Amino acid sequence: MNYELNDRALFSVEEAIDIADELKIDVHELINGARVLDFGVKARGGLDAGIMLGSICMSNLGDVFISHREIGDITCPHVNVSSDHPVAACLLSQYAGWSINVDQYFAMGSGPMRAAAVVEPLFDKLKFREKANTVVGVLESHQLPTEKVARFIAEKTNVEPDDVVLAVAPASSLAGSIQVVARSVETAMHQLLELGFDLDHIESAVGTAPLPPIAADPLTGIGWTNDAILYGARVNLWVSCEDTVLEEIGPKVPANSSEKFGQPFMMLFEEAGRDFYKLDPSLFSPAVVTFHNLSTGKTFQFGEVRPDILKQSFGW
Repeated sequence: MNYELNDRALFSVEEAIDIADELKIDVHELINGARVLDFGVKARGGLDAGIMLGSICMSNLGDVFISHREIGDITCPHVNVSSDHPVAACLLSQYAGWSINVDQYFAMGSGPMRAAAVVEPLFDKLKFREKANTVVGVLESHQLPTEKVARFIAEKTNVEPDDVVLAVAPASSLAGSIQVVARSVETAMHQLLELGFDLDHIESAVGTAPLPPIAADPLTGIGWTNDAILYGARVNLWVSCEDTVLEEIGPKVPANSSEKFGQPFMMLFEEAGRDFYKLDPSLFSPAVVTFHNLSTGKTFQFGEVRPDILKQSFGW
């Protein structure tokens, strides 16, 4: 299927620009013509901005909404996401696999621009690349990108700088926090990819994770949003395969498959010298993953939620 990911995301970008005041976001045009949508760096943003940012990140191939749910004895807002195209929405688009580091500017890059840049091994595994006229990216950063950043992304994606659109928010903003916590399904999908599971078996996906308090600083925001996924996210996947495949791979998918499971993320992050790449990759997964096998009618659930760690982390 030709998803035209960047075109799909651009549709939401244009909508966001049209209702920027309503979303409480700011729109800037850089000197080289690149457009920057501030969802939470200097702009206030909000719930609707976070939902829009999550949709842009998934190239409009997933739905994002907020609800109240219980986790343990806690009732709190949850970020919910669903998709009938989880490989395209979550891995080809949403996954934050592109580290942007230009002239002392750093951001984790996600969104469909990645499919045009193809700088990650993931795209070789999934045999996908996209040629786009305009590229759309989402940057997790506490700074707005410069002309140099936009030019770098333009060069990597084979477009002109004025054909680059970047939506930006830190994890310590309301919109940015929603965008990160909307990655419950994405983390499960990436874990399955790394474990060698045939992603063609996956038909649809639903995920939910608690929305943490909005942190006063970016580092704390990173810690809280990661804890929301590792210790609170619950993902349901509808698949078609042999039950024995799920019985074998299932225990390896949730976050508790990691030996480091059980401590707040910031403790683990500090232990790793604040280097994401030194952390156990199996830790980046939802707390609970449930497989519904469409071929046999059986359901398999793995993992555990840890409200106690969420309370410790969030200060609830």
